Amino acid sequence: MQPRISMITLGVNDLAKSIHFYEVGLGFPRMDSPPEVAFFTLNGTWLGLFSRISLAEDAHVSHEGTGFKGFSLSHNVASEAEVDAVFAQAIAAGATATKRPQKVFWGGYCGYFQDPDGHLWEIAYNPHFWVGPVDTNPTDS
Repeated sequence: MQPRISMITLGVNDLAKSIHFYEVGLGFPRMDSPPEVAFFTLNGTWLGLFSRISLAEDAHVSHEGTGFKGFSLSHNVASEAEVDAVFAQAIAAGATATKRPQKVFWGGYCGYFQDPDGHLWEIAYNPHFWVGPVDTNPTDS
């Protein structure tokens, strides 16, 4: 198996609200999609939004569940200032702050927010090494 994540699909409660959050609020580029799903092209992967109930049915699991989901999505950027800017954009778009950006124990800088369905996102700057596609490494310029 070739190691990669091709797509992340989030089960959402209100597809229209989530599309607005990601497309308008965060500026994710939306692809042509069937009406029951939304796809966004990211740098090296896709993000899919699908009804929480429909996604659970497709996977043959229960759609019920609350609290911490056991994972977070991370968006790494090139500076502390960029963490602050992206975090502010997410909050302005309707995200809920769970941890405001701050210096962290491992020497980086990050903050966490939840999207309208409670999916946890980390916005992080890692001064030790670039976490992202090789062709976008800010230290290569």
